Amino acid sequence: MDSFSWQVLTVSLTVAGLVVSGLLWRLRGAASGLRGLAWTLLPTAAYLTGVLRLLWEVGDAAVDWAVHFAFSPFAWLGIVVAGVSATLFVVASAMRRRGVGTRGREPKAVSDGKERPGSATPARPVQAPRPDEDMDEIEAILKRHGIS
Repeated sequence: MDSFSWQVLTVSLTVAGLVVSGLLWRLRGAASGLRGLAWTLLPTAAYLTGVLRLLWEVGDAAVDWAVHFAFSPFAWLGIVVAGVSATLFVVASAMRRRGVGTRGREPKAVSDGKERPGSATPARPVQAPRPDEDMDEIEAILKRHGIS
């Protein structure tokens, strides 16, 4: 589209918006009319800043891509390859989690304290954390001040 076409489109949208804004002002009051006027000024601002042309080009490129994608066997083959890749990631993650197909690694499962087959050292039970002495002091101070 040439510059004249963009100007005609902008003026047409602005005039139509002014008519609708005037009607809104009369029917619903000043707040609705001002909001309509704000929407009316957007096509003019988009034309003056070049955003109107940009949006047109982006929309045109998106439509071209969608048409190419829908009718291209290579694009659909790409979707199939992406699906196979995602499936392989999921399967590999599940195998690694279970320790299947790994060399020198053991599964990350929680042990019951018994030695696993093929393991050189028995698993150690998890120790409970020691109470912090600083927390005891803080609690004592709070009790003295009647907070706790």
